[in-house]
Amino acid sequence: MADAALVLTGSPSLAPLLARGAVLSPFKRPAPDAEFPRTRLVLPGLRVDLARLAAYERVCGFPTGEDALPVTYPHVLGFPLAMRLMSGRDFPLPLLGLVHTSITITRHRAMPATGAHELTVYVQGLAPHRRGTEATVVTEVREDGDVVWESRSTYLARHRTRRPAEAPREGTGMPREEVRKPLPAVGEWRLAEDVGRRYAAASGDRNPIHLHPLTARLFGFPRAIAHGMWTVARCLAAHGTPASCHVRAEFRAPVLLPGTVTYGAQDGRFELRGREDRIHLTGDVYPT
Repeated sequence: MADAALVLTGSPSLAPLLARGAVLSPFKRPAPDAEFPRTRLVLPGLRVDLARLAAYERVCGFPTGEDALPVTYPHVLGFPLAMRLMSGRDFPLPLLGLVHTSITITRHRAMPATGAHELTVYVQGLAPHRRGTEATVVTEVREDGDVVWESRSTYLARHRTRRPAEAPREGTGMPREEVRKPLPAVGEWRLAEDVGRRYAAASGDRNPIHLHPLTARLFGFPRAIAHGMWTVARCLAAHGTPASCHVRAEFRAPVLLPGTVTYGAQDGRFELRGREDRIHLTGDVYPT
């Protein structure tokens, strides 16, 4: 658990945090046993900007104008606090190249869009990963002192490790992974080239890999890629979520923009697949 709490008077501005994280990234030395920030950032009395919320709902496919927040929107509210922690000198993983690998969300009850919320964000810990080091960042939302929404996001910094490589699948040279049949196709979505820019404007997450082919190429992508949190939000908008629910999603492969993906769903499970059934996202949602 985190130690001391630092109470903020407002949500941090993301642009300076992204710049600071980029500047400090070359000096980071990631390792699973590294020290990490123990401070809990707390932002009380937060109210939702309804215009930005409506833009978020439109780009993600949620109904607009409803009083309840979409199940993924508190992640957007907490993201600036998470970025403040992850862009700091005392966070051991480089912000540049950090990959959002998974998120779990528990919503205990529907959250009104017009209410006042208290956010708490902290780094829960670091763990070894076969490709590097993974950090877990926790976000909590409280109303009248009660936790009404919470999430755990994992972020991977790739680097050399001393752990033995996972044995390859026979004949492929690729690591073994779960073999699963495709879920029944529910829809085929054609994604426009500007999805990343539209989501960035609504969420504030202006990572250059999502904005334009030229900036994406600087990080090794042939084209801009969709935000992982956009892909899970779009799936949940199509799937629907009960007021009290648990969501899990794993980001498996980037979605290039523009592009076409297949949305599949069955019995609480959902996924996004691309060409040749390449898995981009897997997840599930169920009532609690």
